Amino acid sequence: MATHKLYIGEFDDVDYELVAIHTSLEDYRLAYFLNQKLPILLSKSKNEIQITVKEGETHFSRYIFEEIEIDSYWNLIQNKNEVIVQKKDNQQNLFADTSMEVSTKVYLLPELKKVDFFLKIENAEVDIEEITTKINTIDRISAVYKVDNDQIKSKNNLIF
Repeated sequence: MATHKLYIGEFDDVDYELVAIHTSLEDYRLAYFLNQKLPILLSKSKNEIQITVKEGETHFSRYIFEEIEIDSYWNLIQNKNEVIVQKKDNQQNLFADTSMEVSTKVYLLPELKKVDFFLKIENAEVDIEEITTKINTIDRISAVYKVDNDQIKSKNNLIF
């Protein structure tokens, strides 16, 4: 009987481009400006990206544009969010039995902590240089660049 082995490397084909965006804009304002500059129409998705970490569970906002006839998808994804955890003080002191709210920053891609948003472009024949140039013309965007997919360690967070 023959044994058939499957290697994980066979499934690592990257069929998306990832653009990092550094900005102080809110997600809805950034989506509005991207709709003006690019030939897309991003809209708020009801399916936010859920990540569970040791501190708790958090949701990252997501805006999506689908071109169904060519099977192309554009996703604007938030990279930074906060998890608020209730901590109870168990020490025997004056403030015993008090609870505190502790806020912890959580990242969709922890290896790129300084990035505010990602634009994930799936199955689209696009010129990334042209897209980054157009995005860079938006006010209050400090940096835009293509992310090398090989430097991303937490690729599983981009599967949705």
